[in-house]
Amino acid sequence: MARTDKLRGKSDTGPKSVEIGVLVYPGAQTSAVGGLTDLFVTANRLSRERNAVGSRILRITHWALPRGCAQFECVYDTQSGNHEAPVALILPPSLEVDGYQDSDGLHERWICEQHASGAVVCSICAGAFLLGGTGLLSGRPATTHWIHAAGLAERFPDIQVTPDKLIIDDGDIITAGGVMAWIDLGLRLIHRWISPAVMMATARFFLVDAAGREQRFYSTFAPRMNHVDETVREIQHWLQTHYATNATVTTLAGRARLGERTFLRRFRSATGLTPTEYLQQLRVEKAREALEFSMQTVSEIAWMVGYRDEGAFRRIFRRITGLAPAYYRKRFSVSESSQQHQRGFSLGLH
Repeated sequence: MARTDKLRGKSDTGPKSVEIGVLVYPGAQTSAVGGLTDLFVTANRLSRERNAVGSRILRITHWALPRGCAQFECVYDTQSGNHEAPVALILPPSLEVDGYQDSDGLHERWICEQHASGAVVCSICAGAFLLGGTGLLSGRPATTHWIHAAGLAERFPDIQVTPDKLIIDDGDIITAGGVMAWIDLGLRLIHRWISPAVMMATARFFLVDAAGREQRFYSTFAPRMNHVDETVREIQHWLQTHYATNATVTTLAGRARLGERTFLRRFRSATGLTPTEYLQQLRVEKAREALEFSMQTVSEIAWMVGYRDEGAFRRIFRRITGLAPAYYRKRFSVSESSQQHQRGFSLGLH
């Protein structure tokens, strides 16, 4: 990539230009690439309208590796002229189920080169698999779509995978979670390289909430069942229909015909959770369904899923989902009456 030391064709008093690159690797989601570009172009227009002294304009470039070539090429550019080192390089989501695997390492090496030149490397959703292959996430926290979290942690055990977070900004590395988290990432970059005011104006233009969100508002509990411990799997199947019972560790170990310590060790090894954590996740998942599709009271739902102490249920529900049960219902209920309450509702965490 050719570089120059001066900002391209701008006077000292005009808007300064900084480059954000998007890596269009095989299987990259084209809608995210296009959406990010539209978001940044709109932010530029809103920034120009404000005509603020010292404001910046984002130059958006798309980079790809042509088949049979070893050099990356710019395949799209919102400006003309030579390129500076980009301030950020974005790895968009992948359409591959387990993310793109860079068999020849060319993409990974190029990403590392951009990072070494000062670029903030950003991944979205399954783009974290490509970023993980570079080694840049080793020993660091990262997020991805909650459905990919287990696979990312298994392939790269040295990454601190944190799927509850929608965005993890670790300075020179930013990871974003869900497929649509390119919106959140784009707003974060607009905030950093243009201004908070332009970020808010861009969010309003696209009718999106600029406030912080978390993936756990939307994620569902998907228990790990494809392990080799048949005894533990039998207990999981039993819990699926007996989650409301007083399923203590002693009770479960007895059903498994194992000592408690052995049962605890094998259950956690197979599922990644302790029996108590597993049961809490299962109960909260059942409570989510009831809040979304029924008009039962929170107290009735707490009792139905196995909690005799409503206060304990509320605390556990909020710890796992990030929302109080009443706010979860207002946000996600499909009932007509709840939809009426939701009009004009601003997501709260009280």
